[in-house]
Amino acid sequence: QVQLVESGGGLVQPGGSLRLSCAASETIFSIYAMGWYRQAPGKQRELVATITSGGSTNYADSVKGRFTISRDNAKNTMYLQMNSLKPEDTAVYYCNTYPIRGVRWGQGTQVTVSS
Repeated sequence: QVQLVESGGGLVQPGGSLRLSCAASETIFSIYAMGWYRQAPGKQRELVATITSGGSTNYADSVKGRFTISRDNAKNTMYLQMNSLKPEDTAVYYCNTYPIRGVRWGQGTQVTVSS
């Protein structure tokens, strides 16, 4: 069973930046399209960004131009560079395949944007 571990979250002021990482226990990023998801308190989990095995990316309108998804297949790691953060970006961020294929969700990493 593949394990996904997210890291890099924290407390940041509006306008600040964070870089999230997603480490996988097995080679997965070069096989499947992957996505970053987030879940804010009281809301459903939503898709933030995706990257295909070929490297094509796509973003939710709410983060387009501010977030960048990337991956390093050799390190079995995926990243989410988040710039110009807003309070509405506050959420727990998760990584998983896109679409969801039954890989167990990790614990996520908390991102809090607040002054």
